[in-house]
Amino acid sequence: MNLEATIRNLKFKFDAGTSRGVLKEHPVCLLKLSLLDNPLEFGLGEAAPLEKLSIETIDQVMEFIPELAARLKKLEIPLREEEVYSIAGSLVPAELPSLRFGLETALLDLLNGGTRKIYDNTFYKAERDVPINGLIWMGEVDFMKEQVDRKLHAGFKCIKLKVGAIDFDQELAVLEYLRSKSEKVIIRVDANGGFPTNEVFARLAELEKLGIHSIEQPIMPGQLEAMQLICRRTSVPIALDEELIGYHDQSRRMELLKMIKPQFIILKPTLLGGLRATMEWIKTAQTLGIGWWLTSALESNVGLNAIAQFAGEFENIGYQGLGTGQLYENNVLSPLEINGEFLGYNSNGAWENIAF
Repeated sequence: MNLEATIRNLKFKFDAGTSRGVLKEHPVCLLKLSLLDNPLEFGLGEAAPLEKLSIETIDQVMEFIPELAARLKKLEIPLREEEVYSIAGSLVPAELPSLRFGLETALLDLLNGGTRKIYDNTFYKAERDVPINGLIWMGEVDFMKEQVDRKLHAGFKCIKLKVGAIDFDQELAVLEYLRSKSEKVIIRVDANGGFPTNEVFARLAELEKLGIHSIEQPIMPGQLEAMQLICRRTSVPIALDEELIGYHDQSRRMELLKMIKPQFIILKPTLLGGLRATMEWIKTAQTLGIGWWLTSALESNVGLNAIAQFAGEFENIGYQGLGTGQLYENNVLSPLEINGEFLGYNSNGAWENIAF
């Protein structure tokens, strides 16, 4: 097989505020995998590590591409899905989780005929859409309230706000504004580890008054005993996010979840090492009675397509964090469409012809 790669520097339509700073652009590595004797049939993948969050950098991904390409040249196209995961797991080290995800995606696409079909399910066939939450980015209070109004007007019944970067009282004011607009809307908050450990319970008590569904990663990862205590005593359900990064061994994943006992886990294939790793996290969570949902990690539509089709493998899923396809000025054109609070796949839509 022949592997090609190119960098696309995705440009945000606005300054995207998080507790780790403001995002203006996001360089990602797009992958093209084809048969040596038929370059017109190819699979696409994406490695999109996030600065300050992923364990690898985009430079490290690109440095590994020549070695990966040389190894793939010696291999035939896999014949089954399980072979795809085995190849990606053996060729890409765990220290490059975004690239493992990208290779899995490109291989699955190629295995399924090179039509951007990652999984043959009702989502890809445009028979079923995936429910998604509306995302409110950090910024000035008025800017956040404007986003709230737009999301509610668009029909979102589940809205997620990023908190932990500006003054907490201001963030509470936005949450109170949202709750005043709708008693029924499901409100999720994501602290990205931004709450001071000694203030967590006081802040959770304030959030409880607003009927918050859950809070993602209230404190920085790596404080296992503190997180365990928070999950045990919390009045607001806790969802682990960044805490899951770097756990590549199934037994260690089980140990982590058994110890902390979170109410939910948030699954981002780009950060966790791909689709097989994500499935293993899901099985572990289900064994322990822990809820889960999928979230994109600001990939282009190539990565988002893979995660959305993966979500389509599950029945009766709740709201997923997959509403990021409209963030960029120069996203990869795709058949993915957001209609109200649903992400769908338009069978009549076309994929951009990416230059490699």
